[in-house]
Amino acid sequence: MKIKRLAGLIIIIAATLSGCYQPGPGAKEWQASGLTDSERYFIATATPADFQPTASDPVSPMQTPTPNNPVVLPTVRAETVQYTVQYGDTLAKIAQQFQVTVTRLINENGISNADQLVIGQVLVVPPPVFELTATDFKIIPDSELVNSPSNAGFDVATFVSARGGYLSTYSEEVDGVSLTGSQILARVALEYSVNPRLLLTVLEYQSGWVTKSNPDGETLDYPMRVNISWLQGLYLQLNYAADLLNRGYYLWEINAISAWILSDNTVVQVDPTINAGTAGVLNLLCALTTRADWPLATSEDGIYAVYNRFFGYPFDNAYDPMIPEGLVQPEFQLPFEMGDVWSYTSGPHGGWDSGSAWAALDFAPPGEALGCFPSDAWVVALASGQVVYAQDGAVIQDLDGDGIWQTGWSILYMHIDSADRVKVGDYLDAGDPVGHPSCEGGYSTGTHLHIARRYNGEWIAADGSLPFIMDGWVSSGYGVEYDGYLTKGELTVEAWDGRSSINAIQR
Repeated sequence: MKIKRLAGLIIIIAATLSGCYQPGPGAKEWQASGLTDSERYFIATATPADFQPTASDPVSPMQTPTPNNPVVLPTVRAETVQYTVQYGDTLAKIAQQFQVTVTRLINENGISNADQLVIGQVLVVPPPVFELTATDFKIIPDSELVNSPSNAGFDVATFVSARGGYLSTYSEEVDGVSLTGSQILARVALEYSVNPRLLLTVLEYQSGWVTKSNPDGETLDYPMRVNISWLQGLYLQLNYAADLLNRGYYLWEINAISAWILSDNTVVQVDPTINAGTAGVLNLLCALTTRADWPLATSEDGIYAVYNRFFGYPFDNAYDPMIPEGLVQPEFQLPFEMGDVWSYTSGPHGGWDSGSAWAALDFAPPGEALGCFPSDAWVVALASGQVVYAQDGAVIQDLDGDGIWQTGWSILYMHIDSADRVKVGDYLDAGDPVGHPSCEGGYSTGTHLHIARRYNGEWIAADGSLPFIMDGWVSSGYGVEYDGYLTKGELTVEAWDGRSSINAIQR
């Protein structure tokens, strides 16, 4: 089957779809940008011996995953509140936001037509009532959710071809380029930094595409069984899945999940002893399941069983710790040449799409032009390291010298013009030219640089415990996406979408 898809549609998805987590009152409501930079593909690299998963001894008993200390969950709302209907609201959206069912909203407010709300209408919202309790069963380790050292050499195409399922013969046109099913899955894994083994597992659980040559007809357009018209095709279905996997993972890391809301609005109480990788899987499953099938999907006979059949006991593949205690960012410089005055246009926001950590910062080059325009300004390297990817607006630089972006520190430079851009294999010293800023590489409303950090494949929040620091300028935020500051001593630059003295910055 061959169909056409536009990666630019992801921006619509980011603006209209909500995840199924809910932060508790007083919790920092973490969310990220709808960045839709979509032109990156899988980089096949050899996995160093240090990162090869160890096979289980079939005779030895299976080990139990290391216990996690219970996280402190956000406090669940206990009082009735009022909510004023806003433009774009639906009962389902409001129910998700407040962790209640649509039925309870209808009953509490005497609503006769559930499809009609009036802007300004005041709704009474009762406190949530948990109808299920989530299992404490751990499905995967953290490193099997992230595109991490544990899978750096995994060959998607070889694995898919050996299974001989529908995925092995599938192709789809994305942004004018025909990609095989394997290329699409590998590309999504790279873009979102989600483990391709997990994406294969979820795809098989939902549709059987990996092993069945003739899967159910209803899955041919919607292989993740997310039957939304603008999410048709493998690429957009996998984007949807990867984003929810990331959202659950990174929200769990900052203790921002207080309940799971299933697709039928069933409210599920969270178990505080699971790990972030499992939280990511549960966050996806709550969007794909109802009260009837959630228990099976989250048990040893659900997603876990498919992974175990494909790749063995998941915790044998664990790479720990993903983020070592006491990790320090290398010394970085600002990504532009000495004397050039750039504009700090966006504070901490998503590294890739709405589910990843607030890993990225944006800068616009000098000049008076607005929108998408050619720029002669140079984006320069933050630090020394090898270019391991350079295509369609994206440049990935590996900083630890092994040529593998999933290990150690790596930098994503996004929206880099193809003209004068560095090539794969180039070694850059700090300050060497990377290329010119542009709108190239997915959705962008204006020429700029989008820059983000990863460590062992994990997005590192620019405003977290390991702030983005360049030439002594320290990134900070205050819980509002795209807003934030860069501070150096007594100097402060504020993120602002435009050119002004308040966001001007130079080396």
